[in-house]
Amino acid sequence: MSINIQAKTNYSFLFSRLSSSASNALSGNWLADYASIKNGSYGKLMKAYYAKDSGDSKTAASTITKKDTATDTAKKALAKVETTTDALKESADALLATGKKDLFTQKDITTKDENGVESTTKEYDTDAIYSAVNSFVTNYNSVMAAVDDVSDTTVNNRTESLGNTTIANSKQLAKIGITMKNDGTLSLDKDAFMKADMSTVKSLFQGNGSYGYRVSAQSSMINFAADHASTRSSLYTGSAGYTGLYNAGNLFNSYM
Repeated sequence: MSINIQAKTNYSFLFSRLSSSASNALSGNWLADYASIKNGSYGKLMKAYYAKDSGDSKTAASTITKKDTATDTAKKALAKVETTTDALKESADALLATGKKDLFTQKDITTKDENGVESTTKEYDTDAIYSAVNSFVTNYNSVMAAVDDVSDTTVNNRTESLGNTTIANSKQLAKIGITMKNDGTLSLDKDAFMKADMSTVKSLFQGNGSYGYRVSAQSSMINFAADHASTRSSLYTGSAGYTGLYNAGNLFNSYM
């Protein structure tokens, strides 16, 4: 037995035995595909297709990166609000304190007259009180500056309430040298403060319902709102988008 193998140099030989009309149509398709592969047009088509897909992936990745960057920026802004409101509450509470830590407890102050005669009287430690009020004003202004970088509605509304509380007490505050500027921050005039009646300062910053008491409470509320804004889950909005930080919903917003 002998086997005669005839080498073929044309791949169309593979389809030469397809004789039916259906087979002929099929072979024609295969030959057309082969021709497109051989002349390189198929390869160009594939490169163009996957290049488009790659471009779409890069665009999506870029969008996600921008979203992540925005989220990080918002997180830092909210963290700053938390830090500054903690400091404001602490300074307000220092002025509210009673008992051994009461800054408004009058102390024995000994002085000498022009003849060298000493006399002792009960007076406020105005230097200590000024230092505490100055810290309060500094921390108040830090909160206002920090909130400027936050777009959370609850944080902004509670900060507005804090500002309204200051406005409501502006006349009394002016008597001790504290005024509110156009940007919502406070200014403290040391000379005016040192000449002010310390009992007026005490009435502003001590006791339930006082200005200091309300600022302390509102600082806590702003702090809570900032903490909630930075950790809450996504909230689905009426415009079919997702809002909030640290949630997968933000990723969908970029495609809507």
